[in-house]
Amino acid sequence: MLSRSLLCLAVLGASSPLLADTVWLKNGDKLSGKITLFDGGKLLIQTEYAGAVTIDWKQVKTLDSDQELLVKQDAYSGEKAKSLKAADDGKVTLANGEGPKTVELASIQQILKPKPVVEDLVWKGNVDVALDYQRAENDTDDYDIDFKTSARHGRWRHTAEGEYNREFQDDVVTTDNWRAEYSIDRFLTEQWFWQGRLVYKRDKVEDLSRQRTVGTGPGYQFWDNELGAFSLGSLVNRTDYEFSDGSEENFYALAMKWDYNRYLIGKRVEFFTNGEVGKPLSGVADYALDAEMGLRYKVTDWASLNLKAERDIISGADDADLDKTRYTAGFGVTW
Repeated sequence: MLSRSLLCLAVLGASSPLLADTVWLKNGDKLSGKITLFDGGKLLIQTEYAGAVTIDWKQVKTLDSDQELLVKQDAYSGEKAKSLKAADDGKVTLANGEGPKTVELASIQQILKPKPVVEDLVWKGNVDVALDYQRAENDTDDYDIDFKTSARHGRWRHTAEGEYNREFQDDVVTTDNWRAEYSIDRFLTEQWFWQGRLVYKRDKVEDLSRQRTVGTGPGYQFWDNELGAFSLGSLVNRTDYEFSDGSEENFYALAMKWDYNRYLIGKRVEFFTNGEVGKPLSGVADYALDAEMGLRYKVTDWASLNLKAERDIISGADDADLDKTRYTAGFGVTW
């Protein structure tokens, strides 16, 4: 008898629909799924029938969720709600024990799943790997690994990135270099920020064997949401060059830095470009450019294929002249 009861309960549980979040739109439509994020005026809901769906926040009438969510009505602080309950048009109720609070949807700037330690932490990044093997009159092996990750909480954003390139031609090393960069941004307003940055480059083949750069300056974040991001920064840099013969040079420079990415075709394709162009304040060089541009195609939610072009130029410096262009294709992971 007991086994029959347990079997009936199991069948009933399997046949019952799973709890789902619900979003009501102003045009009368209703979507069910799981709310994953609201940021930059876009609400992202994961559905079983259409995958990830992006909704314009201005079209939302109200919503309901049984998840514990962090609701931020300004850029730096938020309230952790045990659940969200549907309310009148243009409003939602934050249910939190005995003190539910109804707020205007227009006052909400961000909704996200609270993290264990830093509740409003937003962490994203990618790792790209490219391998190229050619067997012909000249045998060539080419390896390229890039990573970039950023974490934002409150007024602070931390970004770390790096790359490693190594190429053999007939068992002779023709390229062997790596680069690491760390920057920290302090947001003064929702869009203006102040950045500090450290960059180190090491090259075991070129005459310019080491580059060290320390910079600081203001920047502006045009947007940063689920569909992409765009920021510009102006920097005053102190750069040190060290050459393979042991000689050194150092100088100050003014630089402009950009970082842009945009998701297309339902977030399946990402176009991105980032880099920096600088002008030394002394006569060490005419200008320097370090930039990349490319596409990523998401095969799954985490795996992607990528195609990139990289350009590295130092012009007008007798000992440090450099002009490199690299094209790579490979695979990677994104989070």
